[in-house]
Amino acid sequence: MEIVQKVMSGFSLDLGPVKEPLGFIRILEWVFTICAFATTGGYVGYSVFSANCQSTETHVTAQFAYPFRLPNTPYLIPNCNGSYNRTYLQGDYSSSAEFFVCVGVFGFLYCTFSLVLYVGYQQLYRESNRGPIIDLIVTGIFAFLWLVSSSAWGKGLTDIKYATDPDILIKTCSPSVCKTLTYPSMGRLNASVLFGFLNLILWAGNCWFIYKETPFHKPANPPVIEEQGVSSS
Repeated sequence: MEIVQKVMSGFSLDLGPVKEPLGFIRILEWVFTICAFATTGGYVGYSVFSANCQSTETHVTAQFAYPFRLPNTPYLIPNCNGSYNRTYLQGDYSSSAEFFVCVGVFGFLYCTFSLVLYVGYQQLYRESNRGPIIDLIVTGIFAFLWLVSSSAWGKGLTDIKYATDPDILIKTCSPSVCKTLTYPSMGRLNASVLFGFLNLILWAGNCWFIYKETPFHKPANPPVIEEQGVSSS
């Protein structure tokens, strides 16, 4: 209870920091981080093709969704003899997708925490060198994580596009039986990779403005201005 009272008593709302590059870029990071994991999580896509058997057209839908464990969802292809082949999409790309979303979620939480610190506890942040130094280290770590996760997710997305391409899927049908109808919409996932690299630029760039708040940028000993006295005769 005493800790809560101390925290509340130390709160002093000051929107000045968000007008400076340090706080403004943090707000941009907060927004683009949400966009990154929101465009990836919850995605559902469909590849649709038709199978023509004895003048009967059947639409076959291969569905896939985040976290992109593609073999989890089967689809049925008619054999034109009254039977069906139970077929699965190939490839498990959940590791890169979940890693990307995880970085986004933790980045969002850190942005929220640091913004509260900037606008509510600015004195606590600047009263010692520890606050800016920790902020610099964590921001640098997130910049590296955005580089790794965005690169991995970009490669995973390329593989997902190939694995779910209906032109590839119809090769499992008999010749002249299947025809592509609908390609999966990948615009949302393409945007997620773009948001990932935008976050890399923002977090890496923000390291400079945080670095200026640390003692590494400020001179340890300010220059001493020697005053020369004027002697009178």
